[in-house]
Formats: sequence, structure tokens, C-alpha cells
Amino acid sequence: MDARLLATLLLACCTLLSSSPVRADDAAAAPLTLIPMPAHVQRQQNMFVLNDGDGLHVQTDDPRAYDIAAYFAGLVARTRGLRLHVPAAPMSKAAPGTLKLSKLDLPKARSVSHASPPDTSPIRFELSKSYGTELGTEGYRLQVSEDGISISAATPTGLFYGSVTLWQLLTPTAGRGPVAVIPDVSIEDQPRYGWRGLLLDSARHFQSVADIEQLIDWMALHKLNVLQWHLTDDQGWRLQIKKYPKLTRIGACRKSIGPDAVLSGGPDKPYCGSYTQDQAREIVRYAAARYVTVVPEIEMPGHAQAAIAAYPEFGVTGQQPPVSTDWGVHAYLYNTDDATLGFLQEVLDEVMAVFPSTYIDVGGDEALKDQWKASAAIQAQMRGLKLADEDALQGWFITHMAGYLQAHGRKLIGWDGILTPGLPPQAAVMAWQSPDYTAQALQQGHDVVIAYSPTLYMDDYQSDVHDEPPGRPPVVSLKDVYGFEPALVPTGKPGAGQVLGEQINLWTEYMPTFARDEHALFPRMAAFAEAAWSPAAARDWDGFLARLPAELTRYQALGIGYADSAYAPRFTLSPEGDSKISVSLSNQVGGVIRYAIGDTAVTASSPPYSTPLTMTPPAELTATAFATDGSPLATRHAHIDAAALTTRDSDALDTCSNKLVLRIEAPRPLTGTRPVYRVDIMDTCWLWRAAAVDGMRHLSVGIGKLPWNYQLAHDVSGVVVRPMDGSYPALDVHLDSCGGQTLAHLPLQAAEIQTQLTAQLPAFSGSHDLCFIVTGDPKQGLWAIDKVLLSP
Repeated sequence: MDARLLATLLLACCTLLSSSPVRADDAAAAPLTLIPMPAHVQRQQNMFVLNDGDGLHVQTDDPRAYDIAAYFAGLVARTRGLRLHVPAAPMSKAAPGTLKLSKLDLPKARSVSHASPPDTSPIRFELSKSYGTELGTEGYRLQVSEDGISISAATPTGLFYGSVTLWQLLTPTAGRGPVAVIPDVSIEDQPRYGWRGLLLDSARHFQSVADIEQLIDWMALHKLNVLQWHLTDDQGWRLQIKKYPKLTRIGACRKSIGPDAVLSGGPDKPYCGSYTQDQAREIVRYAAARYVTVVPEIEMPGHAQAAIAAYPEFGVTGQQPPVSTDWGVHAYLYNTDDATLGFLQEVLDEVMAVFPSTYIDVGGDEALKDQWKASAAIQAQMRGLKLADEDALQGWFITHMAGYLQAHGRKLIGWDGILTPGLPPQAAVMAWQSPDYTAQALQQGHDVVIAYSPTLYMDDYQSDVHDEPPGRPPVVSLKDVYGFEPALVPTGKPGAGQVLGEQINLWTEYMPTFARDEHALFPRMAAFAEAAWSPAAARDWDGFLARLPAELTRYQALGIGYADSAYAPRFTLSPEGDSKISVSLSNQVGGVIRYAIGDTAVTASSPPYSTPLTMTPPAELTATAFATDGSPLATRHAHIDAAALTTRDSDALDTCSNKLVLRIEAPRPLTGTRPVYRVDIMDTCWLWRAAAVDGMRHLSVGIGKLPWNYQLAHDVSGVVVRPMDGSYPALDVHLDSCGGQTLAHLPLQAAEIQTQLTAQLPAFSGSHDLCFIVTGDPKQGLWAIDKVLLSP
């Protein structure tokens, strides 16, 4: 009996020894769990059975196709448990310098055989210019039928993306075993945008080479193709420049402030990190083998304090600042004299020698002009150049750098702050501020990459639930990212620029570890990938949600520490009669939430939540969101007691003026869990609206002291400083409004890091707003509320 027919019969009888047995007819009818969804998909009702030990046939002499086949086989071995035979590339065709994908060949993949299979191999990788030229340089065709599987493409890039889609077809669940069932499907696919990017900020917080290479692997499996690598800023210069060694010897280290002390080992140890040029070349090579281009970002003329700390002669003032420990917009700019321009050109020479990308990013944004305005030499230079103002000087500076890059066969790209008169049309613009900048850039003939804040900024947190890691508001949910659609109006103007694509940005001020990076990026990267790859008309939020659990299963197999914020159950409590408490359950995306009371575990057979639960305190409540196949997606636990009704954490309090709200991690303890505070750093004032104060006679406030490490530039005058009554700041509590009756005046001791304050309250009834104000100057020590508790 034919082995494949035998496998099919075994499947139909559900006798396979697999961790997730699958019926053949179910597999043929199951929804495709592809992300991003291909442009065109046609399905049949049949299926194809792939067995352990089946072979791959590569129909080309191009060694890159053999590398892709080996990469695919290694990926399938690691995540699905199937071993596929891969032919070795013809030795005569293995050109010197061929990029290899071998780093994904992790232990389970290394058992893949490279013996050449017969032509009857069920999987065929076909590479020829005659295939699908209408699908562009990244398109592919994938055909699954009863006879086998074929991926065809005109380029290795298309073949690689086709192999990623096939891998997804092979991994719809967590099942492992000797057989995989794939539905018959015909796919023709190509991306919506040519630039599908991710910015990784390594200047604020440093990632290892291994972490970055892992991220590149994950990008490629989402069909993202540009890594914009932010290597320099006020807080660190990370790339070795051999002619200027102090850029990393001095510029790559800063004092350990806040959570940096956890990473460095203590506040007396510097926070350091840099990449040698050889390490950067390895990352570039590794990315190129996965069809990802690395675009370096070397900031100028602003965000330059780390460089000027190393070489103060290239600054405006001649003074040597420290490498900054502060977040925000800084005043240090490069000089505009010949020596500084020469220095930057020599830096760019070494950068171009490491990074072969067409584009070199020079930043160009948030360049405060105070130092230029105060410099007599620069003012004289402006008069000599007949420049109207400092903005025009920045335009002259950027234009000079664009010309230098163009002379070396490269193109300049920068943030939309470079949009000044005279910018050469070949310079491209990264639009982050608003669609108005996109329109302006396109009209002026510049190509544009769309990277709007806040929706495409992954350092904005995903949920306002208190267990979310630190970050910046507003909430950018999974649905926000998925639904992003830039409003583009055709200019109708000859010579107008084009939209190259879209990019998500991960700024790492509040992402000190790679684990935090993973949490911030995934699964929002999946939502972005579909928005950037799939046709806009084909996108479907409900369909995406149905496909996402399978993607999360792949994340688990790949070891990605993704966020479950979209699914995480949240508990809303309200009082009921007879001292009972009503508990409502919800999450961001809906779906089935099941629950258990007491110490019972939640399972797929636990009762589903439908209406608010009436509970007698004290009680324990566990809730889990489930996928439609019964797999758990996110679990949260709540202790239900009377105090839960009269407790508010900082995320449940309003800030009074919403000037600059952040969620900040405490610097201590150095080990273990650290509190996270939601605080307006410019106005340390919180509101508990409509607090139920009937019978409440005691107040307890958890409060912590945070370092002030922020550069507010011209906004510093907006920081609210309240008079102190004595030598120390105090927490004042007011009734009904921030100018109302003072209920408590609680001094804060300067030496305390975290403390618990208590006060006795006068008797009052009903519901009232409570206002909490910290007196003093936040810049001298930022006090922030953790939790507030009212009790009888």
C-alpha cells in the first residue's frame, strides 16, 4: 500500500500518535491561519498529507534557493517536529560569499538530512524569472494539491516569503507528530508596500547581537523587510567608529539612573554597550540572508549629546557635557563649521562601509536651535550664507549631508523635521507627526515612509490595566494597530513622491530589557504585518482575531515572550446588597471568558461568563480567555474583598491636567518585582472621582520617589511647582476639588524611596471626588502614587 495513502487512512481513523490528533476532513475544512493574509487565496475541499522524512526538491541552480529550503526545513523541524530531507546545493554553483541561513538550524533542525531526494519529492521550490513577474520582486505562487506542494517565484525573496506561508500552513496548531495535513490551496501573493519596517532603538537601551538576530528572524517570519537601527542619541553612541574611538569609549556609557541600575548592577556602575563594526556587519549579513535590509540611523544635527560628550570640539559651545541620563529633547547640537562637517562625513564613510543599504538615516528631528542662536560664529555663518533663520541653517546642513551621501551612491532619509526648503527631492522622509507632513513631503517630490505617532509607536502601552509594563500613553491596542490606514490623497502633481511603505517604531526609554521589547512588539507586529502586506480591502478584524491564536502558538514554539494584553480579563467590581460584590468580566477583544471561584483551575469546561457574578467576600476569582478551539489565551486572578471596592491603583486614578503622563518603573528593589506608577511628571496631582466615602475613616496611600531624569526643553516652565509647608514635600488630600477642604496633610521624608502614608479622615457620607497633590518641585524628586485605600 502506498505510504501516503496509508497515512491518509490512519488520519481519517484518528489513530495517529500525535499530541494533537487531527481528522483529515477537519483539516481540509479548517480556516487558514495565515498572517499576513495573502492577496489571493483559492481553496479546494481536498488535502495533502506530508510525512516525516519527505523530501524537498529545489528546481534551480541558484544556491540561495537551497539555503531557503534548508531554512524552511529547520523551521518546520523546530516548530512542527517534522524532519524533511533537503538536497545539497551543487558545489559548482555555490558562489563565494553566498549568504547562509544556517543560524536558525537549532538543535532539532540539525538532524535534517541533506541527501539529495528523488524527483518525486512532494515539495518543490522553483525559482525562475519566468515565474510570476507580474507579482513583483517579493511575490510568489504557492500551490497545494493532492499531488504535492510547489512554491514558485521570480526571485529568492519571493521564494522565501512563499516558504514562510507554507510553514504557517504546516503549523495551524501546537500539534507535533509524524504527519501533517495541509488543505488544498492556491495562493498568489505580493505585498502592498515595499517598505515594511521596524525601528529598533539601541541607543536608549542596548540589545545583544543574539537578541537582534533573533528579532530579525521574527521580523522575517512576519514578512517585514526593513530594520531601521537607531544607533546614536543623547543617551548613547553604540556603533564603533575606528577613526573616532571615543565615540564608544566615552559615548557608549552613562550613569545608571532608575532601572538602569538594575541592569548595570548598581547606581555606582555605568550603563554601557556598543557594537563593533564586525558585529554590525554580522547583523547586516544575518538580516540580508532573511531578506531584511538594515538601515542605520546616525542622528544629526540634534540628539547629539553622547557624541559631543566624546568630542566636545564638534559641539557648539566647546563644553563637554556628560552622556545624558535624561529622556526628552536636548539642547546639544553639532556645530556647522567645516571641521564638524568633516567629522560627520568621516563617520558616514565608516557607516557606509558597514551598511550597504540604499538609505542612510540621519534623523534630523527635534533639533532645538538655542545653541545655534546663541553662537556668534554660527550667526555670522548664517549671514554669510544668506540664510533667513536657524531652520534654514538646518536645511542647509541636511542638504549638505544629502549631497555627500548621493555622491557615494546612497540616499538620505530622515524624520519629517528635515522638511525644510531646499531639501533635495531624492531625500526620503519618515513621517511621524501627522498626515500633513506626508502630504507636504509628497508634494515636494520626496518619497515617504509612514510611521505615525501614536498608532505605530510600540513603546505606547497596550492596555491601561495595572499589570501592563511601563510605557507611554495613550493606549495603542492590538485593534488600533490592525485598523491603521493612512489617509492618502493623490497629489496629482508631476514629480510627486510616493509612499514607500509603513513602519512601526520601538523607542526603548522604558524598554530596558529584550523581554520588554518582545512584550511591546508581539502580537502587535502581526497586526502591523497584515496592515502593511495585505490589500486594504481584504483586511478583516474578526478574521484576524480568528487566525491569531494559531500565530500565538507559533510564538510559543519560537520562544517569543508576547503580550496577552488584548485577551487579558479585567475585573470591574461594584457593591451589591447584603455586603455582596458584583464582578463584571471583560477584555479588549471579546470572545469566551471562563471563570472559576476559589482555588479551582479554569479549564475549557469551566462555566463561561455571560452576566455579572454576585460574590460573597472574601473570595478568589480566576478568569481565562479562550480561543474557539478551547485553548487558553490569557489568565488573570482577583482577590475579591471589601477593600477591593475602596482601593484604586494609579492606573485607576485620573491625572489632573494630563500634561505629560507616563507609566514609570520604580528603581528599587534591584531584584524582584518593582512598582509601576502612572504619573503626570509636570503636575503631580491625581483625582479619585466619585469615591464612595460613606463610613470611610482611614486613608492609606502607597507612594514612591522616582528620579527626575527628563529634559523638557522649552516646556520646563510648564512644570507645576507647589509651595511646601516645611522642609519636605507633602501629599495633601482635598475633598471635592483640588482647592477644596484639606482632609490630610502627609509630609514626605526626603530619604524615603517607597513609603506607606496613613491618615484619619473626618466623617462624611455619599460620593465625593478626592484630589491628591504632591507639593514641592517634581524636578527635585518625583513622588508618585502607587495605590490608595479607603477603609472604615
